[in-house]
Amino acid sequence: MFDRGLFLSLRGIRRQLAAMPHDLYLVRLIHHATRTAFPGERLWTAAQLGQESTVRFLRIRNREGCDVYLQPYADNRNAGYILLDLDHTDAATLELMRANGHQPCVVLQTSLGHLQAWIQVSAVCLEPAVATVIARQLAHTYRGDLASADWRHLGRLAGFTNQKPLRRQSNGYGPWVQLLHAQVGLATKGALLVRAAEQQIRCSPSTVSATGSLPGPLAGEWMVSASCTSSAACDIYQAWLQRLRIPQRFPHTDWSVADKWIAKELLRQGTPVAAVAELLRWGSPGFPRRHADPQDYLRRTLARALGELAGNAFPAPARGAHCVHEAGSS
Repeated sequence: MFDRGLFLSLRGIRRQLAAMPHDLYLVRLIHHATRTAFPGERLWTAAQLGQESTVRFLRIRNREGCDVYLQPYADNRNAGYILLDLDHTDAATLELMRANGHQPCVVLQTSLGHLQAWIQVSAVCLEPAVATVIARQLAHTYRGDLASADWRHLGRLAGFTNQKPLRRQSNGYGPWVQLLHAQVGLATKGALLVRAAEQQIRCSPSTVSATGSLPGPLAGEWMVSASCTSSAACDIYQAWLQRLRIPQRFPHTDWSVADKWIAKELLRQGTPVAAVAELLRWGSPGFPRRHADPQDYLRRTLARALGELAGNAFPAPARGAHCVHEAGSS
C-alpha cells in the first residue's frame, strides 16, 4: 500500500540534504514535553538518512512527541553552514537576502510565519568564533532570532511535524516542516562574510566572549559609552528591548530579567562594565523602582550577567552523546 506521508517525508529529506551536502549530519530527537534527547546513534550520512527504514523510525519518534533537528556535523568546528531563524518574516526578507548575496541554499517553513534558512558561506569548515560572528551579523541584518545565532545551532529537518504546543494548528495537530526552497550552492557574498568576520576577530580579540561570539556590523548602533546621556541610554535600552524581542515574548516584563539580558548582550560585545551600569541606571524603565540599594542591585545584576557569560561554553556533542541541545525557537 502506498504511504503518502512516508513518500513526502522521504522527498523532503532528500531534497534538503542534496541542497546542503556534507559528509555527516548530526540528528537529534528531543521529546518536547520532557525536553529529553532520544538515546542512540546520531551521526548519519545523507544516504543513511534517505533510507526508508531510517525515515520510518524517525516518523514514529515524531508521532511520539519528538521534534527532529539536524546540523551538518564537523566535530568542534562549523561545517560552513549558518542557520538563520526568522520569525514573522515574509518573502521580501528572502528577496533582500538574495539581493545582498546572502542567498540561502535551504528555506524551511517550520510553522505559519516562521522560517529557517540555511546559508552556505564556506566550502571548508570554519572556526567557531568566525561562524558565530557571521551568524550574529546575519541575525542582526535580517532581524533573526539572536538566541539561535551561534556556530552550531540545530535546525529542523523537513518532512516531520513541529511538536511545540504554541505552533499547533486549529485542528490540534502540529504543522508540517515544509521545504520551501532547496538549491545547492555557496552564497555569493559568503567569502566576504568570512573575511570580514576573521578581520573583526583579529582587530577585536578582547571582545570574544566565553561562547566565541563577537558583535556584528550593526552592533555599534547599540553600544554605550561611559559618558552616555540619559536620553541616549533610554534609546539604546529600548533598541535592545526590541532586538531581543522582550516585549513581544513577555508582555508583563520583569525589568530585573530584562536588565540582566541587555547587560549580558552589551558585555558580550565588549562594553565596559561601568558603561553597562550607567546604561541600566539611566535607561531601565522607572529605575531604581523599589530597589532599596540601587548600587547593590546594579552590582548583582552585572555579576549574574558576567557569570552566565562565563558559563556559556560547553563541549561539542560527541557521537552518541545524550545531551540536550537548545534547538531553534521555531
